[in-house]
Amino acid sequence: MSVSSAILWLAASYLLGATPTSFFAGRLARGIDLREHGSKNLGATNVYRVLGWRWAIPVALIDIAKGALPVALFGAWARGAPGFPVFLGLAAVLGHILSPYVGFKGGKGVATAAGMFLALAPLAVVIALPVWGLCLWATGYVSLSSILAAAIFPVLVLLTTRGSAPPLIASIGLALLIVYSHRANIRRLMAGTENRFRTRKELTP
Repeated sequence: MSVSSAILWLAASYLLGATPTSFFAGRLARGIDLREHGSKNLGATNVYRVLGWRWAIPVALIDIAKGALPVALFGAWARGAPGFPVFLGLAAVLGHILSPYVGFKGGKGVATAAGMFLALAPLAVVIALPVWGLCLWATGYVSLSSILAAAIFPVLVLLTTRGSAPPLIASIGLALLIVYSHRANIRRLMAGTENRFRTRKELTP
């Protein structure tokens, strides 16, 4: 695969990941900009808080697909080196977090990263999901649950992929990126002001 071809596939993955699903949901459902409501984050959790499950579920599924498709499809079509699909997935996650369509202020990247690893290391995702769910059930904090799942995920990838280097390195990098993208949430958690998932914030007039 040529360098120009690789750049084109990476750009396609980035732009697909950058598609602001939550932003479109806010516009379609209420004609609003979700960056001005709820937690002001363009993620499925904020979609739930402001718009409800009807919109949150499809947004989450599409965000997951944005990470899985570049790895599973683009990776096969590109016919690059064995580790190239990992870079395509990373490009999609980066696009979700830093979307040029919405001023480089996208979501936290958790759902798109989960989609990426559904294609790369599905067993690790299957194990991480109950950890995320149990933490959410026990604390009510999506942010804390996502940080915990991201922190343990490299270990799960190591155990379930027999130490395959590309997925392991990617999982470490994504864990750090996801924790970094939650830095404001961490500050609110420490201050005791973080929003709980169980508290639905209705849209104000």
